[in-house]
Amino acid sequence: MKVSCSQEDLSKGLAVVGRAVATRAVLPITSNVLVATENSRLKLAATNLEIAIVCWIAATVEEEGTTTVPARLVTDFVNSLPSGRIDMTQAANSQSVELTCARYEAHISGLDATDFPPIPRIAEGTTIKVKPDEMRMAIAQVVFAAASEESRPVLTGVYAEFDADQLTLAAADGFRLAVRKLSLDAPVKEKTAVIIPARALTELNRLMSDQEEPVEITINAKMSQVMFGLRDVEMVSQLIQGTFPNYSQLIPDSYTTKAVVGLPDFLRATRSASVFARDGSGIVRLQIMPKDGAGKISISARAEEVGDNLGEIDATVEGEEAKIAFNSKYLVDVLGVLNEAQVALEATTSSSPGVIRPVGKDNYVHVVMPMFVQW
Repeated sequence: MKVSCSQEDLSKGLAVVGRAVATRAVLPITSNVLVATENSRLKLAATNLEIAIVCWIAATVEEEGTTTVPARLVTDFVNSLPSGRIDMTQAANSQSVELTCARYEAHISGLDATDFPPIPRIAEGTTIKVKPDEMRMAIAQVVFAAASEESRPVLTGVYAEFDADQLTLAAADGFRLAVRKLSLDAPVKEKTAVIIPARALTELNRLMSDQEEPVEITINAKMSQVMFGLRDVEMVSQLIQGTFPNYSQLIPDSYTTKAVVGLPDFLRATRSASVFARDGSGIVRLQIMPKDGAGKISISARAEEVGDNLGEIDATVEGEEAKIAFNSKYLVDVLGVLNEAQVALEATTSSSPGVIRPVGKDNYVHVVMPMFVQW
C-alpha cells in the first residue's frame, strides 16, 4: 500500500471511527483501525462488535493495500503532526506501516486485516430518509431517558417506530418516559418498529454535527441491524431484540392542574433547588398555586444538615392547587433539552406522574414519576 492524504483529513477520519474502537477488547484486533484503499479513497473502519463506523477520506492512491493499526497509537501520532501531506507506505508481505509527514516519520506494527471482524453492509431492507437537524433534536430530547443499567436490555435502547410519513422515538428507564415524533422525507411502505441501542444514537448525533444532507436509515430484512448513511460515513449497529413496553399506557390522558411557565425561569429555579437537593435525596418540591387566572409555582429543596431554598416563578395555572415532588436530575434533564419559550406542567395528585410538554407543539411529551415526600 502506498497512499498520500492530508493530516487534517486523516486526523478527522480517525476521530470519527475512533468512537467505535473497543475499549475493553475481547478480540485484540478490535483495538485497531482498519486502513484500506477503496475506489481511489482511503477507507478507515473500527468496530466494538456492537457498532461499526466506516469513514472515507480523499487520498492519492499509488498502490492498493489493507492492514490494521493500533487505534490510539496512530491517532495520537497523527494528531501531533503539523498540517500538510502524510505519506503512508506498507511493504509487501508486511503488516508494518510507515508514516511520514514533513520531517517526522514513524513505523507502526499492525495486524493482518484478514482477522478483522467483517463490517456489515446492509444492501436490502427498509430504507428511510430523515432531515439531520430534526433527527439531531429528536435524539437529544429522547436518548437521555433510556436506562443505563443492563438488567432490562430493552430499556437501554430507544424504540423507533416508522409509520406512514412519521418516525416516533420513545425511551424509558422505569422512572421517566420521553416520546418525540418527527417527519420522514417519504412515507414507508409498511409499519416497522425496532429498538436501537441508546449508545448508537448518541454516536449518531455526534456524527451528524455537520451533516446537511438527509440521513439514510436502512434496517435489514432480519430486523437485527440498522445502518445510518451520512456523507462519507456509515455506521452499523446491532438492534436490541425484545418487546418494548406499551409506552402509550404510561402517558396520563387527563389532569387536574396545568401550569404554563417560561422555560428559562423554570430551568433556572430547578437548577437552584438542585444545589440543595444534592444533599436531600435529590428531591425538589413543586407547589402549583392558581390565582385569578394567573398563579405561580414555588420550587424548593431542603437538606437537613445543609439548609434549604425556595424559588418562585410566575405561571398561568388552570385547575386546582397541586403539590408534587420530582428527582431534580430528571427535571433538569428534560428542561435542558427543550428549546421552546414556554412549557406546560400537568399534574393530578402528588402520587401520580407529572407530564411536561412544550407549548405550541404537539410532537413531544415527557412523563416523570413523582417522589413520595412528607409535605
